[in-house]
Amino acid sequence: MSEPRKIVVVGAGLGGASAAAALRERGYSGEVLLMGADPHRPYELPALSKGVLLGDADEPDWVHEEKFYGEQDIRFTPGVTATRIELGARLVLDDAGGEHRFDRLVLATGSHPRSLPVPGGDLPGLYTLRSLDDSLKLRSAFAAAERVVIVGAGWIGSEAAAAARKHDAEVTVVDPLPVPLANVLGETVGGVFRDLHVANGVHYRLGEQVTEITGGPDGVRGVRLGGGEELAADVVVVAVGAAPRVELAHAAGLELSDDGGVCVDAGLRTAAPDVYAVGDIAAHFHPRYGRRVRVEHWANAKEQGAHVAQNLLGENEPFLAAPYFFTDQYDLGCEYRGLADLDTDELVVRGDLASREFTAFWLRDGEVSAAMNVNMWDDGDALSALVDGRAKVTAEQLETADLASLT
Repeated sequence: MSEPRKIVVVGAGLGGASAAAALRERGYSGEVLLMGADPHRPYELPALSKGVLLGDADEPDWVHEEKFYGEQDIRFTPGVTATRIELGARLVLDDAGGEHRFDRLVLATGSHPRSLPVPGGDLPGLYTLRSLDDSLKLRSAFAAAERVVIVGAGWIGSEAAAAARKHDAEVTVVDPLPVPLANVLGETVGGVFRDLHVANGVHYRLGEQVTEITGGPDGVRGVRLGGGEELAADVVVVAVGAAPRVELAHAAGLELSDDGGVCVDAGLRTAAPDVYAVGDIAAHFHPRYGRRVRVEHWANAKEQGAHVAQNLLGENEPFLAAPYFFTDQYDLGCEYRGLADLDTDELVVRGDLASREFTAFWLRDGEVSAAMNVNMWDDGDALSALVDGRAKVTAEQLETADLASLT
């Protein structure tokens, strides 16, 4: 395979920026175009719901220094949105009137917050959290608010609740699940997060639906629950998940998976010649799991972006990394590695749930499918080895043995 003359990367988040940088690190000397709809240079998302929203930082973690793109001869176009891909002509068109031919194409368009499909769901004054500008606006709103209602008790909703409490707002979180994060961690571990937030003054309305956002042209007044009760609020945050930005790929005729992502093989290639996808939109056939996996976390975008560079330059290496994410809420910090099946995996807890110092394992057929350390920081390498190495272990060993010895 001859070296491509021009590689276009659509999407200048962590995945796209990592791909562009890795191409240069591998010695690629052709043209690299990095197109980003966001007006800012590429940044990482975790700080938006943590340090920035808390008020501990005014800037996110930038992927690279501002001068990096010029020094690496990466043509970076912020605030420019790709509007159409013509696969046959190998052409990307943008909203500034540009036409960009490519030899290889990487789609890294990320996700957007899901809306709440209820009356009032489009009222002015509703907040979502995805971009740096979103985070700065929401931080200002928290600082001025007396009452905040957050719709959704997932990761973003939970971190937003912690930030709003730091700004001294009264916070209520509404979610249809009986326990926060139950669909990710199960009810036992999710209960640890519920108790943490309750201890820090958050009110929960769990097992309840929001049926209306109340208010008018001047902004929101609150939310109405399924039983008719209205919760008054100065600020309403909608945190009901994210949807992959696949409109561009779909219009171009690329195959989408059942969960809405762009279908890619083990090497992150789509079925279209010389077209790849990484990050939130990539429904990746993962050799470890024998099925498609789509992950919306920081590490996945970073690692897939770096990985795809070698395949753009002629290799065909599968992406094998297990999912990873982390969160910080109040005095709780944790890391999660792997991919649990909550319906079938056995939960094994090492340590004390009540003190919020423990490691949770999900065990499947004698192998650790996922591990989550909470306020325990000494065993990270061992946990990665257990998840990646598929060592045979028992629940008793996970509870009592030296973890490094099990790897």
